[in-house]
Amino acid sequence: MATAVSLDTASAFLDRLAAIVGAANLLTGDDDRLFHATDVLRAVEVPVAVVRPGSVEELRAVVEAAHAARAPVVVRGGGASYTDGYTHARPGGITIDPSRMKAIAVDAVNAVVTVEAGVTWAELRDALLPHRLRTPFFGPFSGLAATVAGSMSQHSISHGTGLWGVSAESLVGFDIVTGTGELLSTGTPFFRFYGPDLAGLFTGDCGALGVKARVRLKLIRRREAFEALSFNFDSFAAMHAAMRAIGAEALDDENFGLDSTLQQGQIGRQKGVAAKAEIAGQVLKGQGSLGAGVKALAKMAIAGERDLRRATFAVHYIAEGVSPAEARDRAARIRALAKAEGAEEIPNSVPTVVRSMPFAPLTNTLGPKGERWVPFHALLAHDRVQGFHDALEALFASNREVMETHAIVSGRMFMAVGPNAFVYEPTFYWPDARSIYHERVVPADHLATLDRFPANPAARAEAMRLKSEIIALMTAHGAAHFQIGRVYPWLASRDAASLRLVRAVKAALDPDGILNPGALGL
Repeated sequence: MATAVSLDTASAFLDRLAAIVGAANLLTGDDDRLFHATDVLRAVEVPVAVVRPGSVEELRAVVEAAHAARAPVVVRGGGASYTDGYTHARPGGITIDPSRMKAIAVDAVNAVVTVEAGVTWAELRDALLPHRLRTPFFGPFSGLAATVAGSMSQHSISHGTGLWGVSAESLVGFDIVTGTGELLSTGTPFFRFYGPDLAGLFTGDCGALGVKARVRLKLIRRREAFEALSFNFDSFAAMHAAMRAIGAEALDDENFGLDSTLQQGQIGRQKGVAAKAEIAGQVLKGQGSLGAGVKALAKMAIAGERDLRRATFAVHYIAEGVSPAEARDRAARIRALAKAEGAEEIPNSVPTVVRSMPFAPLTNTLGPKGERWVPFHALLAHDRVQGFHDALEALFASNREVMETHAIVSGRMFMAVGPNAFVYEPTFYWPDARSIYHERVVPADHLATLDRFPANPAARAEAMRLKSEIIALMTAHGAAHFQIGRVYPWLASRDAASLRLVRAVKAALDPDGILNPGALGL
Protein backbone atom coordinates (compact mmCIF):
# COMPACT_ATOMS: atom_id res chain seq x y z
CA MET A 1 0.00 0.00 0.00
CA ALA A 2 1.28 3.49 -0.88
CA THR A 3 2.37 5.51 2.13
CA ALA A 4 2.70 9.23 2.66
CA VAL A 5 5.97 10.97 1.82
CA SER A 6 6.43 14.47 3.27
CA LEU A 7 8.66 17.20 1.88
CA ASP A 8 10.70 16.99 5.07
CA THR A 9 11.39 13.26 4.75
CA ALA A 10 11.46 12.91 0.96
CA SER A 11 14.89 14.38 0.20
CA ALA A 12 16.38 11.08 -0.99
CA PHE A 13 13.29 10.34 -3.09
CA LEU A 14 13.31 13.82 -4.62
CA ASP A 15 17.04 13.60 -5.27
CA ARG A 16 16.43 10.35 -7.13
CA LEU A 17 13.69 11.95 -9.23
CA ALA A 18 15.89 14.97 -10.01
CA ALA A 19 18.65 12.64 -11.15
CA ILE A 20 16.22 10.97 -13.56
CA VAL A 21 14.55 14.00 -15.16
CA GLY A 22 16.91 16.87 -14.29
CA ALA A 23 16.42 19.46 -11.58
CA ALA A 24 14.60 21.81 -13.96
CA ASN A 25 11.91 19.18 -14.53
CA LEU A 26 11.23 18.50 -10.87
CA LEU A 27 8.80 21.14 -9.61
CA THR A 28 8.49 21.58 -5.85
CA GLY A 29 7.21 25.16 -5.58
CA ASP A 30 3.92 25.62 -3.74
CA ASP A 31 2.03 27.13 -6.70
CA ASP A 32 3.23 24.49 -9.17
CA ARG A 33 2.27 21.68 -6.83
CA LEU A 34 -1.15 23.20 -6.10
CA PHE A 35 -1.90 23.88 -9.76
CA HIS A 36 -1.08 20.34 -10.86
CA ALA A 37 -3.27 18.99 -8.04
CA THR A 38 -6.30 21.11 -8.96
CA ASP A 39 -8.82 20.04 -11.59
CA VAL A 40 -11.62 22.17 -13.03
CA LEU A 41 -13.54 21.85 -9.76
CA ARG A 42 -11.16 21.43 -6.83
CA ALA A 43 -7.98 20.12 -5.20
CA VAL A 44 -7.80 17.55 -2.41
CA GLU A 45 -4.25 16.61 -1.37
CA VAL A 46 -1.18 18.39 -2.80
CA PRO A 47 1.70 16.27 -4.15
CA VAL A 48 5.24 16.65 -2.83
CA ALA A 49 6.51 17.23 -6.37
CA VAL A 50 5.58 17.44 -10.02
CA VAL A 51 7.80 15.34 -12.26
CA ARG A 52 8.19 15.96 -16.00
CA PRO A 53 9.83 12.99 -17.74
CA GLY A 54 11.07 13.53 -21.27
CA SER A 55 11.04 9.95 -22.58
CA VAL A 56 9.50 6.55 -22.00
CA GLU A 57 12.72 5.46 -20.30
CA GLU A 58 12.54 8.38 -17.87
CA LEU A 59 8.86 7.69 -17.24
CA ARG A 60 9.64 4.08 -16.33
CA ALA A 61 12.44 5.18 -14.02
CA VAL A 62 10.16 7.71 -12.28
CA VAL A 63 7.49 5.07 -11.60
CA GLU A 64 10.12 2.60 -10.46
CA ALA A 65 11.47 5.17 -8.00
CA ALA A 66 7.96 5.88 -6.73
CA HIS A 67 7.39 2.16 -6.31
CA ALA A 68 10.59 1.85 -4.26
CA ALA A 69 9.46 4.79 -2.09
CA ARG A 70 5.84 3.56 -2.05
CA ALA A 71 4.73 7.03 -3.06
CA PRO A 72 1.36 7.50 -4.80
CA VAL A 73 1.58 8.39 -8.51
CA VAL A 74 -1.01 10.42 -10.42
CA VAL A 75 -0.69 11.42 -14.08
CA ARG A 76 -2.08 14.76 -15.23
CA GLY A 77 -2.66 15.00 -18.97
CA GLY A 78 -4.36 18.08 -20.40
CA GLY A 79 -6.06 18.87 -17.11
CA ALA A 80 -9.65 19.30 -18.33
CA SER A 81 -11.03 16.71 -15.88
CA TYR A 82 -13.71 17.61 -13.32
CA THR A 83 -14.26 14.27 -11.56
CA ASP A 84 -11.15 13.99 -9.34
CA GLY A 85 -9.52 12.07 -12.18
CA TYR A 86 -6.06 13.40 -11.31
CA THR A 87 -6.51 14.98 -7.90
CA HIS A 88 -4.63 13.26 -5.08
CA ALA A 89 -6.62 11.22 -2.59
CA ARG A 90 -3.60 10.64 -0.31
CA PRO A 91 -0.77 12.88 0.86
CA GLY A 92 2.84 12.34 -0.10
CA GLY A 93 2.37 11.54 -3.78
CA ILE A 94 3.85 12.84 -7.00
CA THR A 95 2.11 14.13 -10.09
CA ILE A 96 3.59 13.11 -13.44
CA ASP A 97 3.28 15.80 -16.10
CA PRO A 98 4.04 14.13 -19.47
CA SER A 99 4.06 17.38 -21.47
CA ARG A 100 7.69 16.86 -22.58
CA MET A 101 6.86 13.48 -24.17
CA LYS A 102 5.92 14.66 -27.67
CA ALA A 103 7.12 11.99 -30.12
CA ILE A 104 4.74 11.23 -33.02
CA ALA A 105 5.50 8.42 -35.49
CA VAL A 106 3.25 8.23 -38.57
CA ASP A 107 3.15 4.87 -40.39
CA ALA A 108 1.03 5.74 -43.41
CA VAL A 109 1.56 2.36 -45.10
CA ASN A 110 0.15 0.40 -42.16
CA ALA A 111 -2.33 3.16 -41.23
CA VAL A 112 -1.10 3.51 -37.64
CA VAL A 113 0.21 6.50 -35.72
CA THR A 114 2.09 6.14 -32.43
CA VAL A 115 2.18 9.04 -29.96
CA GLU A 116 3.86 9.54 -26.62
CA ALA A 117 1.87 10.41 -23.53
CA GLY A 118 2.19 14.19 -23.76
CA VAL A 119 0.84 14.63 -27.31
CA THR A 120 -2.38 16.62 -27.53
CA TRP A 121 -5.14 15.98 -30.03
CA ALA A 122 -4.42 19.33 -31.68
CA GLU A 123 -0.74 18.42 -32.09
CA LEU A 124 -1.69 15.06 -33.56
CA ARG A 125 -4.11 16.67 -36.00
CA ASP A 126 -1.46 19.13 -37.16
CA ALA A 127 1.07 16.31 -37.64
CA LEU A 128 -1.39 14.30 -39.76
CA LEU A 129 -2.66 17.14 -41.97
CA PRO A 130 0.29 17.02 -44.42
CA HIS A 131 -0.40 13.31 -44.92
CA ARG A 132 -4.11 13.98 -45.54
CA LEU A 133 -4.81 11.51 -42.74
CA ARG A 134 -6.70 11.57 -39.45
CA THR A 135 -7.66 9.22 -36.67
CA PRO A 136 -11.34 8.13 -36.83
CA PHE A 137 -12.07 9.78 -33.48
CA PHE A 138 -9.86 12.85 -33.44
CA GLY A 139 -10.42 14.51 -30.10
CA PRO A 140 -12.73 16.26 -27.64
CA PHE A 141 -13.56 19.96 -27.89
CA SER A 142 -10.74 20.55 -25.36
CA GLY A 143 -8.16 19.05 -27.76
CA LEU A 144 -5.83 22.06 -27.53
CA ALA A 145 -5.01 20.82 -24.03
CA ALA A 146 -6.41 17.29 -23.83
CA THR A 147 -3.86 14.55 -24.51
CA VAL A 148 -4.45 11.40 -26.50
CA ALA A 149 -3.31 9.29 -23.54
CA GLY A 150 -5.61 11.16 -21.17
CA SER A 151 -8.58 10.52 -23.44
CA MET A 152 -7.78 6.83 -23.45
CA SER A 153 -7.65 6.82 -19.65
CA GLN A 154 -10.90 8.73 -19.23
CA HIS A 155 -12.78 8.02 -22.48
CA SER A 156 -13.64 10.99 -24.69
CA ILE A 157 -16.31 11.90 -27.20
CA SER A 158 -16.85 14.74 -29.70
CA HIS A 159 -15.03 14.91 -33.04
CA GLY A 160 -15.79 11.78 -35.05
CA THR A 161 -18.05 10.26 -32.42
CA GLY A 162 -21.20 10.15 -34.55
CA LEU A 163 -19.75 7.65 -37.01
CA TRP A 164 -16.68 6.29 -35.22
CA GLY A 165 -17.65 6.15 -31.55
CA VAL A 166 -15.65 6.98 -28.43
CA SER A 167 -11.89 7.54 -28.26
CA ALA A 168 -11.10 3.92 -27.37
CA GLU A 169 -12.73 2.66 -30.58
CA SER A 170 -9.87 4.21 -32.60
CA LEU A 171 -7.22 2.45 -30.50
CA VAL A 172 -4.72 -0.08 -31.82
CA GLY A 173 -2.66 -0.59 -28.69
CA PHE A 174 -0.62 0.70 -25.76
CA ASP A 175 2.79 0.64 -24.23
CA ILE A 176 1.96 0.72 -20.51
CA VAL A 177 4.20 1.34 -17.50
CA THR A 178 3.02 -0.82 -14.63
CA GLY A 179 3.09 0.16 -10.96
CA THR A 180 6.54 -1.42 -10.64
CA GLY A 181 8.04 0.36 -13.65
CA GLU A 182 7.81 -2.60 -16.03
CA LEU A 183 6.82 -1.98 -19.68
CA LEU A 184 3.78 -3.87 -20.96
CA SER A 185 2.77 -3.79 -24.66
CA THR A 186 -0.65 -4.87 -25.91
CA GLY A 187 -1.67 -6.55 -29.17
CA THR A 188 0.67 -6.06 -32.11
CA PRO A 189 2.11 -2.84 -33.59
CA PHE A 190 -0.55 -2.85 -36.30
CA PHE A 191 -3.57 -4.73 -34.90
CA ARG A 192 -5.36 -4.68 -31.57
CA PHE A 193 -7.06 -8.06 -31.46
CA TYR A 194 -4.42 -10.76 -31.05
CA GLY A 195 -5.70 -13.06 -28.35
CA PRO A 196 -7.42 -11.44 -25.35
CA ASP A 197 -7.89 -7.69 -25.79
CA LEU A 198 -5.42 -6.47 -23.19
CA ALA A 199 -5.62 -2.91 -24.53
CA GLY A 200 -9.24 -2.71 -23.42
CA LEU A 201 -8.20 -3.12 -19.78
CA PHE A 202 -6.43 0.23 -19.87
CA THR A 203 -9.16 2.26 -21.59
CA GLY A 204 -11.27 4.20 -19.13
CA ASP A 205 -9.14 3.01 -16.19
CA CYS A 206 -8.36 6.57 -14.98
CA GLY A 207 -4.71 5.52 -14.76
CA ALA A 208 -5.43 3.12 -11.92
CA LEU A 209 -4.11 0.05 -13.76
CA GLY A 210 -1.13 1.52 -15.59
CA VAL A 211 0.56 4.65 -16.92
CA LYS A 212 0.16 5.23 -20.65
CA ALA A 213 3.62 5.68 -22.21
CA ARG A 214 2.68 5.35 -25.89
CA VAL A 215 -0.65 5.08 -27.69
CA ARG A 216 -1.13 3.57 -31.15
CA LEU A 217 -4.16 4.67 -33.17
CA LYS A 218 -5.81 3.78 -36.47
CA LEU A 219 -5.49 6.14 -39.42
CA ILE A 220 -8.01 6.86 -42.16
CA ARG A 221 -7.97 9.22 -45.13
CA ARG A 222 -9.33 12.68 -44.38
CA ARG A 223 -12.67 13.45 -45.97
CA GLU A 224 -12.60 17.04 -47.12
CA ALA A 225 -16.19 17.21 -48.34
CA PHE A 226 -18.73 18.03 -45.64
CA GLU A 227 -22.10 19.58 -44.94
CA ALA A 228 -23.04 21.39 -41.73
CA LEU A 229 -26.62 21.44 -40.49
CA SER A 230 -28.42 22.97 -37.52
CA PHE A 231 -31.97 22.46 -36.28
CA ASN A 232 -34.25 23.78 -33.59
CA PHE A 233 -36.73 21.54 -31.79
CA ASP A 234 -39.55 22.86 -29.65
CA SER A 235 -39.42 19.92 -27.23
CA PHE A 236 -36.83 17.63 -25.71
CA ALA A 237 -38.81 14.56 -26.79
CA ALA A 238 -38.72 15.61 -30.44
CA MET A 239 -35.02 16.39 -30.28
CA HIS A 240 -34.20 13.03 -28.73
CA ALA A 241 -36.35 11.12 -31.22
CA ALA A 242 -34.57 12.77 -34.13
CA MET A 243 -31.08 12.22 -32.68
CA ARG A 244 -31.90 8.55 -32.03
CA ALA A 245 -33.17 8.04 -35.59
CA ILE A 246 -30.16 9.76 -37.16
CA GLY A 247 -27.75 7.82 -34.94
CA ALA A 248 -29.34 4.52 -36.01
CA GLU A 249 -28.42 5.25 -39.64
CA ALA A 250 -24.76 6.22 -38.96
CA LEU A 251 -25.01 9.38 -41.06
CA ASP A 252 -23.00 12.00 -39.21
CA ASP A 253 -19.38 12.41 -38.26
CA GLU A 254 -20.32 14.67 -35.38
CA ASN A 255 -23.43 15.77 -33.52
CA PHE A 256 -24.24 17.74 -30.41
CA GLY A 257 -27.35 19.29 -28.96
CA LEU A 258 -27.70 22.27 -26.63
CA ASP A 259 -30.51 23.66 -24.57
CA SER A 260 -31.22 27.38 -24.71
CA THR A 261 -28.94 28.16 -21.74
CA LEU A 262 -25.85 26.77 -23.45
CA GLN A 263 -26.84 27.86 -26.95
CA GLN A 264 -27.19 31.45 -25.79
CA GLY A 265 -24.37 31.39 -23.25
CA GLN A 266 -21.28 29.26 -23.75
CA ILE A 267 -21.65 28.74 -27.51
CA GLY A 268 -23.08 32.13 -28.43
CA ARG A 269 -20.73 34.44 -26.58
CA GLN A 270 -17.92 34.98 -29.12
CA LYS A 271 -17.42 38.74 -29.05
CA GLY A 272 -14.97 41.25 -30.30
CA VAL A 273 -13.29 41.99 -33.61
CA ALA A 274 -10.30 39.74 -32.93
CA ALA A 275 -12.44 36.71 -32.08
CA LYS A 276 -14.64 37.18 -35.14
CA ALA A 277 -11.63 37.68 -37.40
CA GLU A 278 -10.08 34.45 -36.14
CA ILE A 279 -13.34 32.56 -36.72
CA ALA A 280 -13.65 34.00 -40.23
CA GLY A 281 -10.09 33.02 -41.09
CA GLN A 282 -10.56 29.48 -39.84
CA VAL A 283 -13.85 29.09 -41.73
CA LEU A 284 -12.13 30.16 -44.95
CA LYS A 285 -9.33 27.64 -44.32
CA GLY A 286 -11.79 24.89 -43.47
CA GLN A 287 -13.70 25.04 -46.75
CA GLY A 288 -12.65 23.18 -49.86
CA SER A 289 -12.15 26.35 -51.90
CA LEU A 290 -12.04 30.12 -51.52
CA GLY A 291 -15.47 30.38 -53.15
CA ALA A 292 -16.96 27.86 -50.73
CA GLY A 293 -15.41 29.71 -47.80
CA VAL A 294 -16.78 33.07 -48.87
CA LYS A 295 -20.19 31.49 -49.39
CA ALA A 296 -20.11 29.98 -45.89
CA LEU A 297 -19.16 33.33 -44.36
CA ALA A 298 -21.91 35.10 -46.27
CA LYS A 299 -24.53 32.65 -45.01
CA MET A 300 -23.30 33.15 -41.44
CA ALA A 301 -23.38 36.95 -41.79
CA ILE A 302 -26.88 36.97 -43.24
CA ALA A 303 -28.17 34.66 -40.56
CA GLY A 304 -26.87 36.75 -37.70
CA GLU A 305 -27.39 35.59 -34.13
CA ARG A 306 -31.13 36.05 -33.66
CA ASP A 307 -32.23 32.63 -34.95
CA LEU A 308 -29.55 30.88 -32.93
CA ARG A 309 -30.42 32.72 -29.74
CA ARG A 310 -34.11 31.86 -29.91
CA ALA A 311 -33.49 28.12 -30.26
CA THR A 312 -35.13 25.97 -27.58
CA PHE A 313 -33.20 22.74 -28.25
CA ALA A 314 -30.60 23.26 -30.96
CA VAL A 315 -28.86 20.28 -32.56
CA HIS A 316 -25.83 20.60 -34.82
CA TYR A 317 -24.52 18.05 -37.31
CA ILE A 318 -21.45 17.61 -39.48
CA ALA A 319 -21.80 15.06 -42.29
CA GLU A 320 -18.67 14.15 -44.23
CA GLY A 321 -18.21 12.33 -47.52
CA VAL A 322 -15.58 11.10 -49.94
CA SER A 323 -17.21 13.49 -52.41
CA PRO A 324 -19.47 16.55 -52.15
CA ALA A 325 -22.30 14.40 -53.50
CA GLU A 326 -21.95 11.86 -50.67
CA ALA A 327 -21.84 14.63 -48.07
CA ARG A 328 -24.98 16.18 -49.57
CA ASP A 329 -26.75 12.82 -49.60
CA ARG A 330 -25.95 12.23 -45.94
CA ALA A 331 -27.07 15.75 -45.09
CA ALA A 332 -30.31 15.28 -47.00
CA ARG A 333 -31.13 12.16 -45.03
CA ILE A 334 -30.28 13.88 -41.72
CA ARG A 335 -32.54 16.76 -42.74
CA ALA A 336 -35.41 14.42 -43.61
CA LEU A 337 -35.16 12.52 -40.32
CA ALA A 338 -34.96 15.75 -38.30
CA LYS A 339 -37.91 17.34 -40.06
CA ALA A 340 -39.97 14.17 -39.54
CA GLU A 341 -39.79 15.05 -35.83
CA GLY A 342 -40.82 18.66 -36.41
CA ALA A 343 -37.39 20.27 -36.67
CA GLU A 344 -36.95 23.78 -37.96
CA GLU A 345 -33.68 24.24 -39.86
CA ILE A 346 -31.70 27.22 -38.55
CA PRO A 347 -28.41 28.87 -39.58
CA ASN A 348 -25.51 26.42 -39.51
CA SER A 349 -22.84 28.81 -38.22
CA VAL A 350 -22.11 26.76 -35.06
CA PRO A 351 -21.16 23.47 -36.79
CA THR A 352 -19.40 25.39 -39.58
CA VAL A 353 -17.15 27.04 -37.02
CA VAL A 354 -16.64 23.74 -35.16
CA ARG A 355 -15.61 21.99 -38.40
CA SER A 356 -13.10 24.75 -39.12
CA MET A 357 -11.95 25.21 -35.50
CA PRO A 358 -12.42 21.83 -33.79
CA PHE A 359 -10.38 22.80 -30.74
CA ALA A 360 -10.89 25.92 -28.67
CA PRO A 361 -9.09 27.48 -25.68
CA LEU A 362 -10.45 26.41 -22.31
CA THR A 363 -12.56 29.54 -21.89
CA ASN A 364 -15.63 27.47 -21.05
CA THR A 365 -14.10 26.26 -17.78
CA LEU A 366 -15.71 29.43 -16.41
CA GLY A 367 -19.23 30.64 -17.12
CA PRO A 368 -20.12 33.42 -19.58
CA LYS A 369 -19.69 36.06 -16.86
CA GLY A 370 -16.88 34.34 -14.98
CA GLU A 371 -19.00 32.04 -12.81
CA ARG A 372 -17.70 28.71 -11.62
CA TRP A 373 -18.65 25.83 -13.90
CA VAL A 374 -18.89 22.08 -13.54
CA PRO A 375 -20.48 19.55 -15.90
CA PHE A 376 -21.42 15.93 -15.25
CA HIS A 377 -23.05 13.43 -17.51
CA ALA A 378 -24.86 10.17 -18.10
CA LEU A 379 -24.82 7.74 -21.00
CA LEU A 380 -28.34 6.38 -21.18
CA ALA A 381 -30.08 3.67 -23.14
CA HIS A 382 -32.60 5.34 -25.43
CA ASP A 383 -35.59 3.82 -23.65
CA ARG A 384 -34.45 5.42 -20.36
CA VAL A 385 -33.79 8.92 -21.72
CA GLN A 386 -37.25 10.48 -21.45
CA GLY A 387 -37.82 9.07 -17.96
CA PHE A 388 -34.53 10.52 -16.75
CA HIS A 389 -35.31 13.87 -18.37
CA ASP A 390 -38.71 14.05 -16.67
CA ALA A 391 -37.20 13.11 -13.29
CA LEU A 392 -34.49 15.75 -13.69
CA GLU A 393 -37.06 18.40 -14.55
CA ALA A 394 -38.96 17.47 -11.40
CA LEU A 395 -35.79 17.71 -9.31
CA PHE A 396 -35.03 21.16 -10.70
CA ALA A 397 -38.62 22.28 -10.05
CA SER A 398 -38.43 21.16 -6.42
CA ASN A 399 -35.14 23.06 -5.99
CA ARG A 400 -36.08 26.19 -7.93
CA GLU A 401 -36.13 28.44 -4.87
CA VAL A 402 -32.71 27.41 -3.59
CA MET A 403 -31.24 27.68 -7.09
CA GLU A 404 -32.62 31.18 -7.49
CA THR A 405 -31.43 32.17 -4.02
CA HIS A 406 -27.86 31.11 -4.81
CA ALA A 407 -27.91 32.11 -8.51
CA ILE A 408 -27.24 28.51 -9.59
CA VAL A 409 -27.99 28.11 -13.29
CA SER A 410 -28.08 24.84 -15.22
CA GLY A 411 -27.59 24.19 -18.93
CA ARG A 412 -27.54 20.89 -20.79
CA MET A 413 -25.68 19.33 -23.71
CA PHE A 414 -26.63 16.16 -25.60
CA MET A 415 -24.96 13.75 -28.02
CA ALA A 416 -25.87 10.51 -29.75
CA VAL A 417 -23.00 8.03 -29.46
CA GLY A 418 -23.62 5.64 -32.30
CA PRO A 419 -27.02 3.92 -32.43
CA ASN A 420 -27.43 2.81 -28.83
CA ALA A 421 -26.29 5.45 -26.33
CA PHE A 422 -27.38 8.99 -25.58
CA VAL A 423 -25.24 11.46 -23.63
CA TYR A 424 -27.14 13.77 -21.31
CA GLU A 425 -24.80 16.33 -19.72
CA PRO A 426 -26.13 18.87 -17.22
CA THR A 427 -23.85 21.73 -16.20
CA PHE A 428 -23.97 24.10 -13.25
CA TYR A 429 -22.88 27.73 -13.06
CA TRP A 430 -22.76 29.75 -9.85
CA PRO A 431 -20.97 32.89 -8.64
CA ASP A 432 -17.80 31.84 -6.81
CA ALA A 433 -14.07 32.55 -6.65
CA ARG A 434 -11.74 31.26 -9.34
CA SER A 435 -9.00 28.77 -8.52
CA ILE A 436 -5.36 28.61 -9.55
CA TYR A 437 -6.53 26.29 -12.31
CA HIS A 438 -8.52 29.04 -14.01
CA GLU A 439 -5.81 31.65 -13.48
CA ARG A 440 -3.32 29.49 -15.38
CA VAL A 441 -5.50 27.74 -17.96
CA VAL A 442 -7.97 30.39 -19.18
CA PRO A 443 -6.30 32.85 -21.58
CA ALA A 444 -5.43 36.10 -19.83
CA ASP A 445 -7.18 38.30 -22.38
CA HIS A 446 -10.40 36.36 -21.83
CA LEU A 447 -10.07 36.43 -18.03
CA ALA A 448 -9.78 40.21 -18.23
CA THR A 449 -13.30 40.41 -19.72
CA LEU A 450 -14.93 38.41 -16.92
CA ASP A 451 -16.31 39.39 -13.55
CA ARG A 452 -14.41 38.26 -10.47
CA PHE A 453 -16.55 36.82 -7.68
CA PRO A 454 -15.73 36.34 -3.99
CA ALA A 455 -15.66 32.88 -2.45
CA ASN A 456 -19.20 31.57 -2.12
CA PRO A 457 -19.17 28.38 -0.04
CA ALA A 458 -22.95 28.38 0.47
CA ALA A 459 -23.73 28.35 -3.27
CA ARG A 460 -20.94 25.83 -3.89
CA ALA A 461 -22.36 23.48 -1.26
CA GLU A 462 -25.83 23.63 -2.80
CA ALA A 463 -24.43 23.04 -6.29
CA MET A 464 -22.53 20.00 -5.04
CA ARG A 465 -25.62 18.70 -3.22
CA LEU A 466 -27.65 18.97 -6.41
CA LYS A 467 -24.87 17.32 -8.39
CA SER A 468 -24.83 14.34 -6.00
CA GLU A 469 -28.60 13.98 -6.15
CA ILE A 470 -28.56 14.09 -9.96
CA ILE A 471 -25.81 11.46 -10.15
CA ALA A 472 -27.96 9.24 -7.93
CA LEU A 473 -30.84 9.88 -10.32
CA MET A 474 -28.60 8.86 -13.23
CA THR A 475 -27.69 5.65 -11.44
CA ALA A 476 -31.35 4.88 -10.88
CA HIS A 477 -31.90 5.13 -14.64
CA GLY A 478 -29.07 2.71 -15.47
CA ALA A 479 -26.49 5.27 -16.56
CA ALA A 480 -22.93 4.61 -17.62
CA HIS A 481 -20.24 7.30 -17.44
CA PHE A 482 -16.93 8.50 -18.86
CA GLN A 483 -14.26 10.18 -16.68
CA ILE A 484 -15.23 8.03 -13.73
CA GLY A 485 -12.47 9.34 -11.45
CA ARG A 486 -13.75 9.31 -7.89
CA VAL A 487 -17.20 10.73 -8.63
CA TYR A 488 -19.29 8.13 -10.41
CA PRO A 489 -20.24 4.88 -8.59
CA TRP A 490 -18.55 2.45 -10.99
CA LEU A 491 -17.44 -0.03 -8.34
CA ALA A 492 -20.92 -0.33 -6.87
CA SER A 493 -22.34 -1.16 -10.30
CA ARG A 494 -20.11 -4.22 -10.85
CA ASP A 495 -21.00 -7.81 -10.07
CA ALA A 496 -18.84 -9.86 -7.72
CA ALA A 497 -17.00 -11.76 -10.46
CA SER A 498 -16.10 -8.52 -12.26
CA LEU A 499 -14.78 -7.01 -9.04
CA ARG A 500 -12.58 -10.03 -8.34
CA LEU A 501 -11.11 -9.82 -11.83
CA VAL A 502 -10.43 -6.08 -11.69
CA ARG A 503 -8.89 -6.30 -8.24
CA ALA A 504 -6.71 -9.21 -9.34
CA VAL A 505 -5.50 -7.20 -12.34
CA LYS A 506 -4.80 -4.21 -10.09
CA ALA A 507 -2.84 -6.39 -7.66
CA ALA A 508 -0.79 -7.96 -10.47
CA LEU A 509 0.09 -4.66 -12.15
CA ASP A 510 0.27 -2.37 -9.12
CA PRO A 511 1.00 -4.55 -6.07
CA ASP A 512 1.62 -1.62 -3.72
CA GLY A 513 -1.40 0.38 -4.89
CA ILE A 514 0.59 3.47 -5.89
CA LEU A 515 -1.23 4.23 -9.17
CA ASN A 516 -3.93 6.86 -8.67
CA PRO A 517 -5.24 5.46 -5.37
CA GLY A 518 -9.02 5.71 -5.08
CA ALA A 519 -9.72 6.09 -8.81
CA LEU A 520 -12.58 3.85 -9.95
CA GLY A 521 -13.22 3.28 -6.24
CA LEU A 522 -10.24 0.89 -6.03
